[in-house]
Amino acid sequence: MGSGGSGTGDVFDVRKVRRLVELMNDHDLAEIDLKQGEQRIRLRRGADPVVMMPGQVAPAPVATAAPAPAATAAGSEPPSAAAEEDNATYVTSPMVGTFYTSSNPESPSFVSVGDQIGPDTVVCILEAMKVFNEIPAECSGSIAAVLAADGDAIEYGQKLFKVIPA
Repeated sequence: MGSGGSGTGDVFDVRKVRRLVELMNDHDLAEIDLKQGEQRIRLRRGADPVVMMPGQVAPAPVATAAPAPAATAAGSEPPSAAAEEDNATYVTSPMVGTFYTSSNPESPSFVSVGDQIGPDTVVCILEAMKVFNEIPAECSGSIAAVLAADGDAIEYGQKLFKVIPA
């Protein structure tokens, strides 16, 4: 046990984990998720009562969005619209939080429909436990739709943006 965590770059060093736990306690954080290279550490405390409530709300928009492409494909819409739908990728939420399209109410949105984005493009901010997290697109293409509104409560894995690959 003693020699396994003695390296200064070891993310699983007991002293580092203790410092992270102290940070969580000092700032009343429910979760810390860190990644550096291929190393990752995620600390979470308590049950997920916050996740349960948005989880009951989040599936409804996803369920109502799914029948729309089927109706479009069955209707007399041009085939290019159906092909775009099949080709679309989505920027999804990596956490539970509150969705914001800009860094403050006076600033313009990070992205809008029609904007070209790359994997490192910041597309929104998610606030979780009073920490504002910039969310990168992690894909390339053109923003086809913004699927959440400013101030919405967001669930883990919820679709935030529809992207048509370049």
